[in-house]
Amino acid sequence: MTDKRVILSDESSGKSVELPVIQGSEGEPTLSIKGVPGELGYFTYDPGFTATASCTSTITFIDGGKGILRYRGYPIEQLAEQSTFLEVAYLLLNGELPAAAEYDEFLNDITYHTMVHEKLNTFIKGFHYDAHPMAMMAGVVGSLAAFYHEKLDMKDPAARMLAAKRMIAKMPTIAAACYRHHMGWPTSYPLNRLGFTERFLHMMFSVPAEEYEVSEVAARAFDLLFILHADHEQNASTSTVRLVGSTGANPYACVAAGISALWGPAHGGANEAVLNMLEQIGSVANIPKFVEKAKDRDDPFRLMGFGHRVYRNYDPRASIIRDAAHEVLNELGTSDPLMELAMELEQVALKDEYFIEKKLYPNVDFYSGIIYKALGIPKSMFTVMFAIARTVGWVAHWLEHCDNPTPIGRPRQVYSGPAERKYVPLSQRD
Repeated sequence: MTDKRVILSDESSGKSVELPVIQGSEGEPTLSIKGVPGELGYFTYDPGFTATASCTSTITFIDGGKGILRYRGYPIEQLAEQSTFLEVAYLLLNGELPAAAEYDEFLNDITYHTMVHEKLNTFIKGFHYDAHPMAMMAGVVGSLAAFYHEKLDMKDPAARMLAAKRMIAKMPTIAAACYRHHMGWPTSYPLNRLGFTERFLHMMFSVPAEEYEVSEVAARAFDLLFILHADHEQNASTSTVRLVGSTGANPYACVAAGISALWGPAHGGANEAVLNMLEQIGSVANIPKFVEKAKDRDDPFRLMGFGHRVYRNYDPRASIIRDAAHEVLNELGTSDPLMELAMELEQVALKDEYFIEKKLYPNVDFYSGIIYKALGIPKSMFTVMFAIARTVGWVAHWLEHCDNPTPIGRPRQVYSGPAERKYVPLSQRD
């Protein structure tokens, strides 16, 4: 809160109200509108919450106009180049980068919470063989409260942190189990001698018939992708987690709700949609035709992976992930026609006046699907990969909410239905 005030006046009534200005450490000044309904008798209307702050947070800062993304003050570019996913996880949960001893303890905690109750594996086997992995993930994560309720004291900070670590540790195990159920493969248990991403890849792809050697290229690529997807301020799924958390619900229910929100094609499912779009375009020769279709308001076709709700500049994660896609393909010794198509499409769009005017730049989803495809991840699992990474952000925001709870979320509405009318008995209706 600052000493600055903005006066909002209603000419029809002659009333006015002073709106305090809230200024964060960075970002635009924000008006506190809590006094408007009581003083002026109005509520505010903001569909999609495009101009409304629902909370204060110290976790992630975004400047969409300048293309800035920082976790706890650290630029995403520095973390992507120098850090690891678990170090970033510690940072998001605790606010500071860990000292060596702190990191070792955190690593140990995550490693030894990777197992899930065996009945959860039985639960997963109860899903139909072709169930979407995100449907299984939402169901299984929501059920964790039934298995790990003995230390679920919401008022105890240590118990809350334990729940957060459990979810970070168990999410890859659950994701791999969902994939293997879909494939008809036996359950693969976590190996504690492996690192976070190596362990996940082993659970995903190892088979009893032969030894599985984890690819260093794949492990590094996943670690980078997980860092880039770990948090992104008050996006749809994170704000869902905080909204559910405001009811006092347990953290597993909150994260299950976040998974369901992430599943939407406008959110976490966007990288799968990008790959489908590239396959639809088919070849570089077809790009001009599809670019024109994207510019036609009457044509349902849209260029997926361009533009962002927040960024009005190049998504800082997109350039990092584009370079990573090249590195992965080069190190694997493979070429992907979709990568060549994506590169050409990016260049055409960046030079087109329509995209320049509307500031539609490639976002993080544009290249991530290509990396997942190169590493053998099926499209149905793309959003699951996102959920593994974003779990860190979800639990960090849940912990922050628990430390500084907001009132239960209760958006208002503009009612546009019928005015009051009298009930007419069935026998008297025409």
